[in-house]
Amino acid sequence: MDLRKLKTLIDLVSDSNVSELEITEAEGKVRIVKGGTAVYQQAMPMQMMAPAAGVAAPAVAAPVAPVVEVAAGHTVKSPMVGTFYRSSSPGAKAFVEVGSQVKEGETICIIEAMKILNEIEADKAGTVTQILCENGQAVEYGQPLFVIE
Repeated sequence: MDLRKLKTLIDLVSDSNVSELEITEAEGKVRIVKGGTAVYQQAMPMQMMAPAAGVAAPAVAAPVAPVVEVAAGHTVKSPMVGTFYRSSSPGAKAFVEVGSQVKEGETICIIEAMKILNEIEADKAGTVTQILCENGQAVEYGQPLFVIE
């Protein structure tokens, strides 16, 4: 099952009254539980997938990100799997730097997923004290991106 189809199914479950969905295809079996803790897959090819809000991350063997020491403060985490970019285009000025003052709702980075550029906004006002990802780095769902104090 490809990533687009899985994302569509997750979105459908999230936006409907359906609380659980299980699909079995030749490639494997997927079970999506809305608001629960169980989302898993069996016998599917390894691939990185982005869960919908309120749905736990699928159990997928993915490359392990390096352990990063996170300073005290509010951590902005990745809402999806994708590629982290600090600016809107190559060579453009970064959205934020360490020491930048940000307002809640201000764009602080972009995560590209399935050829779509998703602007990630600060969910808290304050000063950026740490940038935890490198430009062009693959990020996972829930991975810390920034620390704001």
